[in-house]
This record gives sequence, structure tokens and C-alpha cells, in this order.
Amino acid sequence: MRRKLSSADEDNEGGLPDPSRFSNDENQTFSSAKFDLTRNSDTLDRRKIEKALSPAQAQLAFVALPSSTKPQPFRRKSEPLTSQQAEDKMLDSRATRWHRVRDPWSCSPLTLTAALSAVLLMFIILHSFTTRQLDSKGCDMYYTRSMFFNFADFDTEHTRFASKYSLHLYRELGFDEDPKVKGVPVLFIPGNAGSYRQARSLASETVQHYYNTVQQDKLALKAGVTSIDFFSIDFNEDFTAFHGQTLLDQAEYLNDAVAYILSLYHDPRRSQRDPGLPDPSSVILIGHSMGGVAARTMLTMPNYQSNSVNTIITISAPHARSPVSVDADLVRTYDQINTYWRDAYSQKWASDNPLWHVTLISIAGGSLDITVPSDYASLSSLVPSTHGFTVFTSSIPGMWTGADHIQTTWCVQLVRPIARSIFEALDVHRPSQTKPRAERMRVFKRWYLTGMEATAEKTLPYKEPTTLLTLEDQSVSINPTGKRLVLRNVGRSERPTAHVLLIPPQGIPNQKRFTFLSNLPLEDNAHAGHLDVLLCSVLPLQPGNSAALFALSIDLSEGRAGSTRFACINAATDLIQLPASYRTSAYPFDKEPPFSYLQYQLEDLGEHQLVAIVEKAPGPTNAWAIAEFSENSESNTLVSTGLQHLLAFGTRFKLPADRPLVTTFEIPALHSSLLAFELRMGKQACGGNAELFTPLLRQYLSEPHESRYSVNVKEANVSLHGIAPFMPPSLRSQATSNGVSLQFWTDPTCDSSIDVSLVLDVSGSIGKLVMRYRTVFAAFPLLVAALVLRKQFKLYDDIGAFVTFSESMDLCLRTSMPLCFLALTFLSILFAISSAATSTAASTGQFSRSKNVTESTVDYTKNDLLLGSQDPIFWFLVPMFGLLSAGVCIIINYTALGVVFLLQMAFRFLLFRPCQPRNDHAKKPSMPAFTSTSPRRRIITASVLLLLVSTGSGANHNFYNYAHSILLLMLCVLPINIPVLVVWVHNLAVHWLTPFSSHHNVLSVMPFILLVETLTSGKMIPRASTRLSHVTNVLFFVLAVYAAVYGISYAYLLHHLVNLVAAWLMALHFSGSDLSLSGLTRILDCDDDGGHVKKRP
Repeated sequence: MRRKLSSADEDNEGGLPDPSRFSNDENQTFSSAKFDLTRNSDTLDRRKIEKALSPAQAQLAFVALPSSTKPQPFRRKSEPLTSQQAEDKMLDSRATRWHRVRDPWSCSPLTLTAALSAVLLMFIILHSFTTRQLDSKGCDMYYTRSMFFNFADFDTEHTRFASKYSLHLYRELGFDEDPKVKGVPVLFIPGNAGSYRQARSLASETVQHYYNTVQQDKLALKAGVTSIDFFSIDFNEDFTAFHGQTLLDQAEYLNDAVAYILSLYHDPRRSQRDPGLPDPSSVILIGHSMGGVAARTMLTMPNYQSNSVNTIITISAPHARSPVSVDADLVRTYDQINTYWRDAYSQKWASDNPLWHVTLISIAGGSLDITVPSDYASLSSLVPSTHGFTVFTSSIPGMWTGADHIQTTWCVQLVRPIARSIFEALDVHRPSQTKPRAERMRVFKRWYLTGMEATAEKTLPYKEPTTLLTLEDQSVSINPTGKRLVLRNVGRSERPTAHVLLIPPQGIPNQKRFTFLSNLPLEDNAHAGHLDVLLCSVLPLQPGNSAALFALSIDLSEGRAGSTRFACINAATDLIQLPASYRTSAYPFDKEPPFSYLQYQLEDLGEHQLVAIVEKAPGPTNAWAIAEFSENSESNTLVSTGLQHLLAFGTRFKLPADRPLVTTFEIPALHSSLLAFELRMGKQACGGNAELFTPLLRQYLSEPHESRYSVNVKEANVSLHGIAPFMPPSLRSQATSNGVSLQFWTDPTCDSSIDVSLVLDVSGSIGKLVMRYRTVFAAFPLLVAALVLRKQFKLYDDIGAFVTFSESMDLCLRTSMPLCFLALTFLSILFAISSAATSTAASTGQFSRSKNVTESTVDYTKNDLLLGSQDPIFWFLVPMFGLLSAGVCIIINYTALGVVFLLQMAFRFLLFRPCQPRNDHAKKPSMPAFTSTSPRRRIITASVLLLLVSTGSGANHNFYNYAHSILLLMLCVLPINIPVLVVWVHNLAVHWLTPFSSHHNVLSVMPFILLVETLTSGKMIPRASTRLSHVTNVLFFVLAVYAAVYGISYAYLLHHLVNLVAAWLMALHFSGSDLSLSGLTRILDCDDDGGHVKKRP
């Protein structure tokens, strides 16, 4: 039996169709509130539905069919029911299902479970992020007495951005209040929404250090060190991180500012420099956050003056990739900048490299920086180690703590080494005002690195002997070969005493190294201090050799005959500072005086015969010192445990009782920044000997240079910024990551072993997902929304019922979403395996042996896909983020329902007025297709969509669900569009009225505008034919797949895809009427056959 079903059957209050509403009139339509639902009265055949639809879809169809066309519910023969019981059960089932289909507030158990699971998982992640694996804050605030001079004459004659940006010169009250330039120019560049006043701390430190220290150092002044003129740019707090054109505008203005700054030194009225010195030809740049990226962009701009920049220091700058990908210009600009830098360093000859003279230093704040992931500060994919490096603040000697995004601009422990490194890199006698590139790199490595890195350079090969040491048998203590030297209570002999360790010959089977540790400072000035470490060689007895040739002479022979003279080099210039570790120590940045540590490989000491440790303390002290030669094989241990075993069972190792002073464990499998571990260390038992110091731990990575110290170690968190998601691979010439290394300093006088265990911190690892994957919520919720809308349109085209968002979500959670996330999981595993394979091939040089070693042969975008993971072990992240995104969509759905309900009440209360009597005989004025509307209507239009989706009833059930789903789709794409909108509003606020460059042009928003206007007319989208239905299905499927695979790295394209979907929906609206201007007018104005006009708000 075939019957015709009108959509008016949905009016039935009991949830079942009323047979009296069926008619044989082929042209019957139902029109209420101007809804044309003619196409919903298509004939449905029960057998076709059973054959074509899934069981869930069929039941949705059955609830819309007359009872005579519905199949009887299935029952087993072993459970016979009476006819009345069977009919009651069937009616109850239909009523419950029909209530869920019609009621947008309904929530199935599966949907509720998914939402609660997502909320619980989100709570666990946020709780872990805020409470687990946290770094301690140790930064001290810097205070200044600042004043700024604005250069008003840097106007539109010099730059086209003079009305938006400005240039300032810093001066310190009480030191220098003269606006004339007199030193070396340094320019500070603020970051995203940053202020030019953020330069105060660093600028104040340069002023005070010069007037308090440098000005009294005649050797430094003679070497070319002078004062610094600190400039700062006011970018009007522009949002550089959201808009690529703003980044380009700032780079252009910076080049104009550099040209203007250099011109000041040529004007005698503006300069007080020594006329005998060359005028500066370059400016040192210091960029904070996006200011560091703007500094690199300057060198790619057409208005860049060659060689006007040769030193760039960046702080918390996201170099490797854009922090957000919501703007096409920003992603494109990043790609162009990074490609330019990579291509420059791939040149074979220095003359072909425009960046050969440039040094780039990137300083990252570490885990405390929750604004920009510190992983993005890495330069490993951009700059070779000969021209720059990345260092974390926890590695910088004397700082030993992380810093958040803003703290890096005023942290005392950070601004001091930056200021001092700049002074040491100056050479005012050169036009560039700085030392050559190689010397600058040595300066920066000495100030920012620990000194224990493989790339750290020792000063020993570059120094000449400055100390003459005279010894005789009775005044010297020669330590037996292979024995450790331990000094307690340094100075107890109350006279200078030398302790000699003979340097082993080179070429022995087991290579050795020399290590020294003390709680006394080592001074380069041998006249000061209580302890010296001298590297000596025998001075030949030749005519002309005299003590006058040396800066210092230490004679311990007391005039006795048979003495021997040695030419020595003071090792204090290679001193490595370590945080003090005692029983009372709590943090590495405590105010305790640091330990002094020296470390030399045997080949570094090849020109010397002995190491002399000279006690010069006038009396007994509590100081101590330990020195030894140890075999590298005993000091370094490779832990070959695989990652799977490490995650499941952890690892254990033991420090033996006869261990050396320093012991290092390399764990190559521990390389991911998504993993956190807990380290537990047994007690150091010293027996009858007094303990010199408690265990000290350094966990470090070789690339980037990150070290974290733990003092008085009993338990420690192990988590570093290793291989991170979405990060481009390193340059081929640079070594791949060797994983995390754990370096222990333990008291070797304690004759006891120490047990160490390392286990996975599951809750701490979960919190690491926040910084690496917070942008996932700009893409994955859109994936879920696209799947839900795809299901809604498919059911609507098949059975004529546009189900609620919650009901479609329930169906997707049962079928399409699990299959989709399962496929994406396998895809993520394939991407990770492919990325690992290409990285291995690149590191072993299997691509092209004929190319230059610095030339890139890898794809720097290979980690942009899906979740960007480079390790298959993280396959579970795809379904986990899928569940979170489904929960987010469910929460957005019910939040939108609540907001819509409140707005409905407010809208009706405030805006709707009682109907006024009108003259029915008056002639209805003709309405053009596009009318100029009143301001009041324009204000109301923004709320019309919310109003319409809140007026659901039986008559407009389909339209209510359709409009509400479109609203949710727009809410899901809103996070992609808000940042660029913020930039546009900010430009208006600062009266910058030039054309706004963005991919959000008229064409990219016109389909949205037309679709919203169509929805305000109350016109339900017609059901599509089979062919058109396939197009709708494919569009939503493509949107879902793209959101998953490319949505995080190229989020701006999601806007265009949703825009394409809106355009297609508009085409479907047009398919129900004539495709003409009159048809568009009828859609927007909603005129019916009876001549009634939709009431306009």
C-alpha cells in the first residue's frame, strides 16, 4: 500500500501522524509562518525504506509514516505478547523516538556519556597542566627610572607608517638625560600587543652597567666597548600574531627606522660621538615574541639596507612556525621568511649568502611560557650552529629558572647576561660596531650556554701563559696517578700550597677527562681568590726567560735549590658555574654562591704536563675541592631501553660506590616533548665522612640547548622540549637529537651506591598536551559539526525529516564518527612512520651526496598534517581529541539552546510591539529586490537567526533544526575568524584607515550573508534530488576530512570551505524557485501566493 506523507503530519501532538491530514491532492502544501514545505510531501514506501536505509534511519522514517504503513515491532516466539500489549509497546517506542527527534533538548544516553567523558577528560588535562610538572618561578623584578624621547621628525617623509607607529630613545634618570646619540645603536622590537616600554629593564641595565663598570675599565674601553643608545618602537600594540600584512608593515617600518637611526650619527647636531670613530653602519636588534619574527622579516624586505643588521637576539619568539594559522597572509609570510633564511644558508660560497654576517640567538622561556610554545623558538630548521642557536633560560648560567612570556622582558637574571653579552660583542672601531661573526658567536655561547655542550669552545687554545709557577719537592704535593684529589677545609696549612695532578699521556686505550668541582670561586685575576687551577708546562731554561714576561709569579720554592719553573694558564676563563646543592637547598636559583666546575677532555690538555691546584687561603675555611682524571667509559652510560618498555616499566640504574665525580646517562628513547617522567634517587650515605655536597642533577638536550637543574635531589621531574608536534625537521647538517641525558654530580667520598629509578608520569604527561595541541579546538570541532550536518542532510533528503542536532550527534556517535576517527588513527600512524623514515634518511645523508652539507633536502612541511606527531606511539591522540571535540560540540549545542532561549525572551520583551491597525485597502507598495534598510533593522538582523531558531514548534520543526544547525556551524568556524576581526577593530581604534589586507573579502562572506538573509525569511531549504544530495554529502565530508588533516596547520582554509558549503546551500535554496532576480526576491522577502508579506522586524 502506498500513501502520500505531508510534512504537516509533524504537527501531531502525540508524536504519531494523523491519518485525517493526508490528501490525494498532488498540489497540497502546508504554509504556516511562511514555510513552504511542498517537497516534504513526497511519497514514502515502507519496503524501499527498509531496503535503502539503516535501521536507525528507518526508525526515523517510520515515526513519520501512518500506522498502517509501519511494520510491527520484532518479538521472539518465546515471548508472546497480546495484541494490545504489542500495540502499546510499539506506540511507546514511537512516541519516545519521535520526542527525541523533535525535541532539541533531548539527549540520548550515548550523547550524555560522550559529553560527560569529554568534560572529565578536559578536567584531567587542565588539572594536570596547572598542578603537575610545574617549574618554579625564580625571576626577580627589575626596577628603573626611565624616560623616553620621541622622534617627532621621523614623519611621513621617512616612512608611510608615521601616523601609526613611532620611534623612541631611552634615557635613564640620574645617569644620562641627553637626547643626543653617543654610543652604539640597539633597537628593541616589541611583540604581539606589546609596548615600547617593555625595553625599560634591558635598557636600564645597559646604562647602569656602562656607567658603573665599563667606564672604569680601561682595557674594555681600549678594546672598543662604549655606551649604548637604546631605541624602542611603539607599534600601538598591534596584533602581529594574527595578521600577516601587519607583520610585513612592521618589518617595512623597522627598516625605515634603522635608516633613520643611522642617519642620526651623521648629523653633528644630533650626535656626540668621537669624530675619530667610524659612523655606525648597522644596528643590533632585540626582539621580544613576534618582534623577533619581525626582525628576521626585515632582512627579506625590499627596503632593507644591506649589512644594516648583523646581530639579532630574540626572546620567546616563535621562529619555527606561526603560533596560529587563522590568516593566510601570516602563514604565507612565515613560509617566505623561513624559506629565505634556509636558502641563504644553503649557498656554497659565503659571497652568495646575504646572511653570512648575521648571528641569530633565540632565547626561550621554557614551560612557564604559556603564551607561545617554547618549542617554536627553535632555530634548528633555520640556522646552522655556526650562525646561531636556541637556548632556554634555565640553561643560562646564574639564572637556572624558567620565565613566562612577560617575565622575559624584566627578569633580572636574564637582562643582565643579555646586556653584558652585548657589551662584550661591541667593537666601536669597526663600522659594524661589533666584532666579527665568529667572535660574536664565541661571546654569546660563553654567556648563554652552560659550557658543557659539544659546541662550547674552550678558551684554553687561545690563551698564552700568564703565570710563572716555581715549585720544589718540599713545597708541592704530587697526587698519585689514578687517585682522586680531595681537599677539605681549604687553607688549613695557612700558607700557599700546590697540589699537582700529572696529566696522563694521550693515546691510551681508555680515553680520560679532567674534572674539578669546588664551592670556592675561581678568579681570572690570580691576585684574588683563595684557590687557583693552573694548567702548566715546564718552562725551558733558555736565555731571556724571565719572570718579567709573566703577569704573575707564584714562587713556592722559598729560595731552595733544585726548584722547577712552569709556565701556566689560569683555567678560570673556562669556569662553569653550577647551582649549589646542600641539604638546605631547595631551588637552583637560591641565593647560595654557586659551585665552580671545570671539565676538559684529554686532547684539550695536550700541550700541558700537569694540573696545579694552588691553595692561597690565609687560614682554614669550610671550603672544599675535588679533582680527578676519570675514564669516559665510566662516566658515560648509554641506556638502550626502548620507548615502549620505558613507558610501560620505566628504567632503573645504579651509581656504584666507586663512581667518578660526574656520571651521565644518555636515554635516546626519551626524546618527545609530550612525555613527562618522575625520577627518584636513593639516599647518599657517607658513613663517617662528612658530606661535601648533596646530589646535583642536570637534565639536558643537545638540540635545542636546554638544561634543567635539580638540587639536593631526592625526586625530580624530567620533562624537556625535545621533538614536538608540527615542528619542521632540522637542517641536514645538524646532528639529530640524542634524547634526554641525565648528568649527576655526587660526592665521591661517600663510599656507597645510589639507586636511581625513572618512571612515566601519566598525569603529568597529559598536561603537556595543552601547549602543543590547544589549536586543535579550532579544527576538530568543525570536523564533528560537519559529520553531524552531513547526517542531518542525508536523513532530510531521504525521509523528509530534518532531525535535531543532538539526535544526529547520537547517530554519528554510533556509526560515522568511530569509523572516521579509526581511519584518521591509521592515517596518523602512517604519517608518523613516514616522517621518521625521511628524518633518518636525512640525518644519514642518503639523499644527495653531491650537494652542499648545509643544503636542505627534506620537506619542512611534512609534519604539518593531522596532529603533527612524529612518533606512532601517540596514535591514541586522534580518538582522544575526537572525543573531546564531540563533547565540545555537544556543550556548544546546549549552550546555544540556552542562550537562544534567553535571547528569545529578551527579544520578544524588548523589540516586539503590539500590532498596529492598518488599512487593508491600502495598496501594497512594491518591494525591490534589495532595499535600503533602516539602522534599526540592521541592528535587529544580527539577532534574527537566533530568534528564528528559538521559535520551534510542530509546524516549523524542520526549519528550526536546520537553522539551529547552521548557527552551530558558524559558531564552530568563529574561532578562525575572530583573530583577524580583532586586528581590523584595532586598526579602526588607532585611526589607521588604509585598506585592510585579508583573505576575508566580500566574496568570502557573501554566501554567509545571503544564507543568513534567506534564513531570516523563514524559507526551508528544499529536499535535494539524489544527484544533488551526493554533492551535499561530499561537501560536508571534504570539510570534515580537511579539518582533521590540514585544519590545524592551515586553519584559514576552513573558512573558505565553510563558505563554499554556504554557497551550495544557497544554490539548493535557489533550486526550489526560479533562478532569477525575482526568485531571489521571493526567497529573501518570502511572498506567498496569497499576497501576504512576511512581517519585517
